Amino acid sequence: MKYSEYQHLLFERRDDGVLLITINRPEVLNATNSRLHWELSRVWLDVADDDETNVVVITGAGRAFSAGGDLDMIAQMTASAANVGKAWKEAGDIVYNMINLDKPIISAINGVAVGAGLAVAFMADISIASEAMRITDGHLRLGVAAGDHAVIIWPLLCGMAKAKYYLMTAEFIDGKEAERIGLVSLCVPADKLMDKAMEVARKLARGPQQAVRFTKRSLNNWLRVAGPAFDASLALEMMGFFGADLSEGVAALQEKRQPSFPGFAKPKG
Repeated sequence: MKYSEYQHLLFERRDDGVLLITINRPEVLNATNSRLHWELSRVWLDVADDDETNVVVITGAGRAFSAGGDLDMIAQMTASAANVGKAWKEAGDIVYNMINLDKPIISAINGVAVGAGLAVAFMADISIASEAMRITDGHLRLGVAAGDHAVIIWPLLCGMAKAKYYLMTAEFIDGKEAERIGLVSLCVPADKLMDKAMEVARKLARGPQQAVRFTKRSLNNWLRVAGPAFDASLALEMMGFFGADLSEGVAALQEKRQPSFPGFAKPKG
């Protein structure tokens, strides 16, 4: 694909071979619909073939990075096993195509990041968070197992104890706390976010490109080792799209209330 063919990603070339990619659905906080989900899985292949790009910076338009999957996409998945299979493949492609892209990726996380958007934010090689950032893996809020990127990278970033706590409770984390526990590389004031991201991008773009890329390739073997656990997590997440908990999770989101999942153990009597 040519960059002009993307519908929900904007591309801007900067000096030194830096490519700025902006997730562009600001009217819905850059939530991922079916098209955007596919574009986020595909774009890294096109960047790999782009000889003018040394470094990628990715951010979100407006006040969010990406507020997770929109409800229309979830409805499409629950309506068809084939749609679940398509989303399953794309979710894996987002992660593996980012891992296998030799060029470094920097995420500038400017606000809310959930779901597939959070996968892109955290699978980046360097993640720079705004102090205004608020993230949650979010899958447990919906009633499905933590999937997307979580199992492959959270334990490496923040340790198993923190990963289990935040993935199973789905609590929100701000930029400062994410930096403190190691989930992001850096946290900066909101008005400094893009300046810092571009500063780091230029530093990498002006460095020895083969050495930068070989270093990324080598370090990402830690992620490749976790591939089987990640693949299992994706399969278990997708099973949840056929369960009763998902219906209640979606209803609770729509009605802005706490969910009451069917599997909740109720006292006798």
